[in-house]
Amino acid sequence: MQQTLALCRSIHAGHEKLSLVLRMIENTGVRKRHILQPIEQTLRHPGFEARNRLYLAEARARVPGVVEHALASAGVDVEDVDAIVFVSCTGFSMPPLTASLINDMGFRRNTRQIPIAQLGCAAGGAAINRAHDFCTAYPGSNVLIVACEFCSLCYQPDDSDIGSLLSNGLFGDAIAAAVLRGHGGVGFQLERNEAYLVPETEDWIRYDVKETGFHFRLDKRVPGTMSMLAPVLHRLANDHQWNASELDFYVIHAGGPRILDDLCHFLDVPPESFRHSRATLTEYGNIASAVVLDALRRVFDEGIRPGARGLLAGFGPGITAEASVGTWSVVGSAAHPREGSIVPGAREELHRLQPAGQWK
Repeated sequence: MQQTLALCRSIHAGHEKLSLVLRMIENTGVRKRHILQPIEQTLRHPGFEARNRLYLAEARARVPGVVEHALASAGVDVEDVDAIVFVSCTGFSMPPLTASLINDMGFRRNTRQIPIAQLGCAAGGAAINRAHDFCTAYPGSNVLIVACEFCSLCYQPDDSDIGSLLSNGLFGDAIAAAVLRGHGGVGFQLERNEAYLVPETEDWIRYDVKETGFHFRLDKRVPGTMSMLAPVLHRLANDHQWNASELDFYVIHAGGPRILDDLCHFLDVPPESFRHSRATLTEYGNIASAVVLDALRRVFDEGIRPGARGLLAGFGPGITAEASVGTWSVVGSAAHPREGSIVPGAREELHRLQPAGQWK
């Protein structure tokens, strides 16, 4: 944080709202971040083409190790994976990087490819929900979820927009992966999901795409969006005959401390309920779509009783919410799952989200 503030003072010394920007960055709650390149290289802009080439090279080099970790944690081999959901909003590739994974790691040739490129921070929740939908449509399937976000490659040294300057002090780089099993395993058993788009908010979080690449734009109304999205989470829980204020664990996208504070208020839960999301924000910054997977990893690490009820939610441009509810399941073990095992009271098509592998 101190290095970030010092750089901001130096690089943008003449900015008319420098004091506001510094205060906003300090208030993010971020204490450290991890970035792909040394800071000296990050601050230089070699051009959009060179940056995207670096994005592709680093993704192909780093993602497989994270995927191997996730597969091993889930007790799933590459030939057991039926679909790959790959999410990223910080680089572009056609064909998608799912094709590289299939070719380089030996996944089956008929593995379904589901790349998601434009949902920003909401993509983590969307990836989990689309994996859940896939397993519901094809019972017994296994879906690999990968989030690859190199936010530092979107740094724009000549962009003095307030939203852009705030993003320079907020976002970090990360790769995370998880596996959704159709049967067996240990983890978050998904039971219901929901997507919601807040009307007329398309411009509130967006990219301006220019010759120099992606320029982040953030409307000042974004921090107040939880008043619009909390009712969606309440409805999702109510439809499942649960109370969103009385669940056992929460995995929430950490867009910033105001988002978490407001959601605590509107869900009527204590701040401690979002401790995993706050820890991700403090230690890694906003790592976009990877936040929910890192926060989920922290739930695994902390340990949680079987049958605990939970909520997972990602928020992003649109303004979009992608949320799911379910229970913590321990059926067999990740290494030795009992195929077809069902949590009491659940249905066979429910699916468990497995521990995340990650690179930061």
